[in-house]
Amino acid sequence: MSVRNELYLPEEIFLLASNDEKGTIKLGSYWATAVGGAILAELLLRGRVVIAADKKKQVSVTNGVPLGEPVLDECLALVVAAKKLKSAPDWVHKFAGLKKLKQQVAGGLVARGILCEEEGRVLRFFKRTVYPEHDSRPEREVVQRLRSAIFTDTRDVTPRTTLLVALAQETYLLQEVFDQKKLKERRRRIEELTTGQVAGLATKEAVQAVQAAAAMAAIMPAIMVAATSTSH
Repeated sequence: MSVRNELYLPEEIFLLASNDEKGTIKLGSYWATAVGGAILAELLLRGRVVIAADKKKQVSVTNGVPLGEPVLDECLALVVAAKKLKSAPDWVHKFAGLKKLKQQVAGGLVARGILCEEEGRVLRFFKRTVYPEHDSRPEREVVQRLRSAIFTDTRDVTPRTTLLVALAQETYLLQEVFDQKKLKERRRRIEELTTGQVAGLATKEAVQAVQAAAAMAAIMPAIMVAATSTSH
């Protein structure tokens, strides 16, 4: 079986969101939303699904053939098996809530020697699995792609990188990677990327759909808390 060299978007998000030495997640609850959005984006890039261009942003399957990556195939199977069409935000929320999402995404990176799997402890008593970085090259390459896209004016930005910028921006991941002041100075450039001005029409539509999905899924917990508070 051949070894896959490229990273999928969920894996790229995971590397950016994790603490390299401790192997823990830096983003709190937002990392799952970012990964959920990345899964949907990857299925779009791979031609497995499409998102309607109307306001409903419903997701349809165009190719149900598995990709050979467990977490992506599990999510694709969910869309295939759905009895009715659901919106992109609904699917991002669904994907973000997958059981053992972290273990599934990290597992592929561990198998390829990029991360290690170790047993850690919380407050000395509670066991947990952590994933410290073993090979830093893949993450450095991802960061370099983001840096080139954001901090230069190049037009040579791939659809994958454009989607990664949009996801990272919408889920507060960019400020975990780069200096916040420098990001503010490049606000216009980030806007150009996330609104599709740098990419082609097809990528622009995908960016807007995934961006809206990630944004909606990210605020859902706050909406639920507010609704619960007002009901008492």
